[in-house]
Amino acid sequence: MPANMLPTVFLPHGAGPCFFMDWSPPDSWNRMADWLRGLVGQVGVAPKAIVVVSAHWEASDFTVNTQAAPGLLFDYSGFPEHTYRLSWPAPGSPALARRIRSLLAASGFESAADDRRGLDHGVFIPMKLAFPHADIPVVQLSLRRGLDPAEHLAMGRALAPLREEGVLIIGSGMSYHNMQRFRRDNAQVDADSERFDAWLAETIASPGDEREQRLVHWAEAPGARESHPREEHLLPLHVVAGAAAGDSGLKVFEDRVLGSVQSAYVFGASEGGGDAI
Repeated sequence: MPANMLPTVFLPHGAGPCFFMDWSPPDSWNRMADWLRGLVGQVGVAPKAIVVVSAHWEASDFTVNTQAAPGLLFDYSGFPEHTYRLSWPAPGSPALARRIRSLLAASGFESAADDRRGLDHGVFIPMKLAFPHADIPVVQLSLRRGLDPAEHLAMGRALAPLREEGVLIIGSGMSYHNMQRFRRDNAQVDADSERFDAWLAETIASPGDEREQRLVHWAEAPGARESHPREEHLLPLHVVAGAAAGDSGLKVFEDRVLGSVQSAYVFGASEGGGDAI
């Protein structure tokens, strides 16, 4: 991997504004928050710009936020009032948005521009921890309705040149996301979550072609649909895996929260960054 090429990252973004409010038990999200605060160390270098694909934006075409100063979209409900007054005033980058659309077009993808939508909580909640100074330009890119895994892998491949341009590509989701099975008590972790997490770790560590084939057919994995009744929280992983091309992938973080296993992955980490667990 060229020395100037950034890795790609899949991170768990937690539950709503969980890192910025009281929770029971009170330490539920501490390990994940600490890991997010150390993200630059996992990457190994501060990026010039960031592209985030969040589980919380789906559009008919891959859509790019083109605003120079995007606001925040508080797309959660039922949380304390102060969590709707959080701020994270990172700049956007219309130039990077144009570059993304050019790369998508070169790979045969239709895309669209959005100059109104704020950054959703899949972006600003984890980024507020990882990049608290909000001084690096951020562009959000949507998933595409239909949620086809092969298509999202291919979209990620289209974005790969950004890695040599100082751009960090982040997929923000959850490695397990079954709202019906989440529980406050972590005394017993969902066995399907453990099975799927083991398969996912093995898959990400596989060689590039094998990894992509396994991700295309992810729904056949043990515990897959029990872990993701709907795949929107998983597909940001496909995007960053596609952008990684043949670079190796590592599981770099694991937590047990809400009765589930939650993991993070880094692809193409340089020496000294992205320590496997």
